[in-house]
Amino acid sequence: MSQVKATHRFARISATKVRPFADMIRGMSVQDGLNALKYVPNRGARFLEKVLRSAAANAEDRGARNVDNLPIVDARVDGGPMFKRIRPRARGQAFMIRRRFAHIIVAIDAPEVQ
Repeated sequence: MSQVKATHRFARISATKVRPFADMIRGMSVQDGLNALKYVPNRGARFLEKVLRSAAANAEDRGARNVDNLPIVDARVDGGPMFKRIRPRARGQAFMIRRRFAHIIVAIDAPEVQ
């Protein structure tokens, strides 16, 4: 068995907003994961849903059959770089604004094609 991956690097969303949905779908089949994400009304779920669809398409492109039944073996959301900005505050202080990015990785376990 080999893994087929899809990634969305530098997604313009904080990793903490997507990570709960990655934890939710890890271990499910592709179809169950897509059904679970479809009814979640969060923007992070839309990001993860697109990456999962991409991973399924990559598996199908490599010759895997019954892609909907393949298990999701890895759903990971890592922090990316940050835009750093300064926000002026009272008495001459300055606070840092961190605009965060995320790297979203989804891997599906697909059988080797001979």
